[in-house]
Amino acid sequence: MAKPKGTTAERVTVVGAGYVGLVTAASLADLGHQVISMDIDSERIGRLQDGDIPIFEPGLAELVEKNRPRLTFTDDPTVAYADSEFIYICVDTPPTHSGDADLSRVWNVVDNLPPQDGERILVIKSTVPVGTGAVIRNELNRRGYEHIHYSSNPEFLREGTALQDFMRPDRIVVGADDPTVARKVASLYDAIETELVLTNVASAEMIKYASNAFLATKISFINEIANVCEATGADVTTVAHGMGLDPRIGPHFLQAGIGYGGSCFPKDVSALKQLAGNSGYHFQLLTAVIEVNELQKRRVIGKIKEALGEDLHDRRIALLGLAFKPNTDDIREASAIVLAGRLLAEGARVVAYDPVAIPNTRAVLPAVEYADSALQALEGAEACVLVTEWPEFIHLDWERAADLMQKPLVVDGRNALDPDTLRRLGFRYEGVGRKP
Repeated sequence: MAKPKGTTAERVTVVGAGYVGLVTAASLADLGHQVISMDIDSERIGRLQDGDIPIFEPGLAELVEKNRPRLTFTDDPTVAYADSEFIYICVDTPPTHSGDADLSRVWNVVDNLPPQDGERILVIKSTVPVGTGAVIRNELNRRGYEHIHYSSNPEFLREGTALQDFMRPDRIVVGADDPTVARKVASLYDAIETELVLTNVASAEMIKYASNAFLATKISFINEIANVCEATGADVTTVAHGMGLDPRIGPHFLQAGIGYGGSCFPKDVSALKQLAGNSGYHFQLLTAVIEVNELQKRRVIGKIKEALGEDLHDRRIALLGLAFKPNTDDIREASAIVLAGRLLAEGARVVAYDPVAIPNTRAVLPAVEYADSALQALEGAEACVLVTEWPEFIHLDWERAADLMQKPLVVDGRNALDPDTLRRLGFRYEGVGRKP
């Protein structure tokens, strides 16, 4: 592909070949830049060199293949850093037991930066606590790495639509304490038309945390409204629609269900709460957001018990969906993990099906029985929980499913199914905040 108009081709190293790293590397190459993707996992790099994409993200395999002339993979830092002016950090920052972000992988990248002369810009896309940039800048200075500049360029990618989010973002945020550095990083995205936010490092770091915390708050809020709807006879789908028509509120993230999960919201909300606590401030709102999200998953167990009785021992329960959302195989903080664990603890026999996430789940939940299809999972089941709203579940042959199940009970954890249709087919339907 020819270099897009308005973009100057640069040499970029992207450290980390996970969800964010691979999408960033492939997309920057698609913008015309020469990109090296580096990861310490030699097996993963070998697979990528062979054209085998180790994660499921729609369109990613095709984008990598399309940009092979400008995209290479290596596990050798010497090769990765040889000529690149820009070094992107796209590594995981998982939560520790205390709730803080684990920055060990970030520091591993810093420890292996090239000591030779020549100006470079270290661009961090990994989500890090506010203040991390200042600490890294001080450490770089202490080591005599004044030739390495620092910038924060947080990602706002949604798994399942990550490529679209990269190329057609709502905004691009670039933080640097040197405006010249910020403009250089921003120039990598010249071919993308969107709102550009140039700010300092601390503000860029906070924008990412504050955004995810606010979206998580909207989810927990509508789930609380759903729970009140169940007690009062209101229907949360209608309530959310009416609320969302107010432009001050908007319709997004007002979908009641069994709570949020994934690689970002749980850890980022927890990390921001912990950051506030470490600074001497008690973030009461986020404490409630986290508590509501945890309790929401457990309410599903209560709905099953209300229908089948308190004793779930040896009752066959089917879970449709394991990934935390459709169009990804990511099971990090997925609701299915909590639900399956609780059901197994109650003595239930749990059978599950997901179009792509089963391989990632087997090691985490070895006691679960895994089916080859949704209908196979439902065969003989006394209850079914829709956990992930994959299209194939929404358009399932539910008439056939009713014949296969021992008891036609559906707990719709995403309010994605049509209650009237299922009831007409003989199902007992339980949604989240929907009128009985």
